[in-house]
Amino acid sequence: MQTPRPTEPPGESVEPIATPGKYLTFTLAAETYGVPVLAVREIIRLCPITPVATMPPHVRGVINLRGRVIPLIDLRVRFGLPPQADHDRTCIVVAQVQAAGGGGRPYAVVVDGVEEVAAFSAADIAPPPDFGGAVDTRFITGMARREAGVTTLIDLDAVAAADQLPGTPPDALLS
Repeated sequence: MQTPRPTEPPGESVEPIATPGKYLTFTLAAETYGVPVLAVREIIRLCPITPVATMPPHVRGVINLRGRVIPLIDLRVRFGLPPQADHDRTCIVVAQVQAAGGGGRPYAVVVDGVEEVAAFSAADIAPPPDFGGAVDTRFITGMARREAGVTTLIDLDAVAAADQLPGTPPDALLS
């Protein structure tokens, strides 16, 4: 679980809230993203998806994973990336996220492909860039420098929490 991003006084540098450690890296629209490996429960192939009425466009529906119904989010759509048809590398990452009422709950996301488990040290991680408020960075916990470029570290707890509607009982939506 990531801690909330503090608001910083003008002129002071922002510390990343991503912690050093191992991250599962994956691709979305040819860009690399990472989530803490300890939050990941499993990686599975695409399976039958049951649509759910009146859900936002980024909610693809639910999957039945060994008898448990789990919400399935399309991270491409959630992040406003261009659409792409599913292909042979498209897969589902099942993670454990913070439940609105406390504890944890399963949360699945569709990604274009899984790359590797990468270890990032504190020296590798920089704070999210300042886009001047024009870009929503609330899901970004840091930017990890790698030889092959930069990996955007994201907070699935924040992504899941953003789907909670105001006034909705904890975990009534997508639980």
